[in-house]
Amino acid sequence: MLHESQSSATQSEIDALVPLVKLNRRGFMVTSLGAGFAASVLPVSAQTITTSADGLVAGEVKVPTKDGDMVAYRAMPATGSGFPVVLVVQEIFGVHEHIKDVCRRFAKLGYFAISAELFARQGDVSKITEIPKILSDVVSKVPDAQVMADLDACVAFAKASGKANADKLAVTGFCWGGRITWLYAAHNQNVKAGGAWYGRLVGAANAMTPAHPIDLVDRINAPVLGLYGDADGGIPNDTVAKMEDALKAKGKKSKIILYPDAPHAFHADYRPSYRKATAEAAWKELIAWFKANGVA
Repeated sequence: MLHESQSSATQSEIDALVPLVKLNRRGFMVTSLGAGFAASVLPVSAQTITTSADGLVAGEVKVPTKDGDMVAYRAMPATGSGFPVVLVVQEIFGVHEHIKDVCRRFAKLGYFAISAELFARQGDVSKITEIPKILSDVVSKVPDAQVMADLDACVAFAKASGKANADKLAVTGFCWGGRITWLYAAHNQNVKAGGAWYGRLVGAANAMTPAHPIDLVDRINAPVLGLYGDADGGIPNDTVAKMEDALKAKGKKSKIILYPDAPHAFHADYRPSYRKATAEAAWKELIAWFKANGVA
């Protein structure tokens, strides 16, 4: 995990960078979701959770975007309609089995959950065996602006399905997706609640990532629950405190829980970093947060 550094960019500099991120029309390198887990996380832990699809409609879907169809995983109850929507944003490992399972967990609770393969234009991370190579060859080439547009497309897909109530919209994500959760809550003012799992909060601005959560506090109107571990070697506790202070200073309803002795990826049940008690407690906090903010 890369260590974070405080962004030195001013808000005007950040705003100036945004137009530089051009969403060039390009084909999708990933057009179908594979089975199982990403190669870089194998072998998976014996404690890996598998949620049944019984009672659900769950599987691969294609989400229309301006560049063509984007592959995603969607899970929802098999009967009924008007389901609240939750966007599930992947880690750096793509939409592999763990992320699909999280979607099914939400669906079991009555949600229309969808997770798009947000790296699909830049590369197939599921086949890369080394995490540094995933970061350098794929993740570093994914513009935030592209991700925001793709998540917007997922919301439109949910709305068009006739099964979802897109007025009840939540977003949650893990690691890379945790940072994206904060950004999307600032980007889409229709988001009602967010849940950011150990996503980095500060960083240097560049054309791909022109702003970070700490830079966007003014724009984060939806209440976001940050779920972080105080033993996370990649996200220093002082950056978490800095984000908390910024949220309080602006009177935001968002809050951060810092779990004692929890490492990075404490929710990832397929990895050695998993901490069962902490993960279960954080999940309960998230579901209660969504309900309290009208996403249920």
